[in-house]
Amino acid sequence: MAEEKQEHTIDIDAANLMAAVEDVNQTIEKFLDTASVGKVYAEPIRVGDTVIIPSAEVVAGMGFGMGVGFGRKGEGSQESGGGSGGGGGGQVLSRPVAVIVATPEEVRIEHVYDRTKIALAALTAAGFMVGMVARMLRGR
Repeated sequence: MAEEKQEHTIDIDAANLMAAVEDVNQTIEKFLDTASVGKVYAEPIRVGDTVIIPSAEVVAGMGFGMGVGFGRKGEGSQESGGGSGGGGGGQVLSRPVAVIVATPEEVRIEHVYDRTKIALAALTAAGFMVGMVARMLRGR
């Protein structure tokens, strides 16, 4: 018995697909603008002969995805199915790291230290060490 070969046609709605791609492009452009060099160095501040330039660390991460699916609407139906979707997300983190101070005599960089971050790191390390010592003493 010979198998019948069926041809399947897929109607892709090009307008919807292009709109989805355009949305993704706009999102990427906005995201990259958020993490631009202009966001790292703020506008210089003049105080007499001294110029102060605030500097920040900007970290950005993002991800997105799109999908399209097609098929028949039902058993024996001649109507083609369809479907599309997409999504994404991201985050931009910014924190001050230094201030550049330029005077007629010198240019220097004053670092900005986040005491909270340092304290949390110290507490985490201390907790880990206490846990390891307790575990070693329990083994005796």
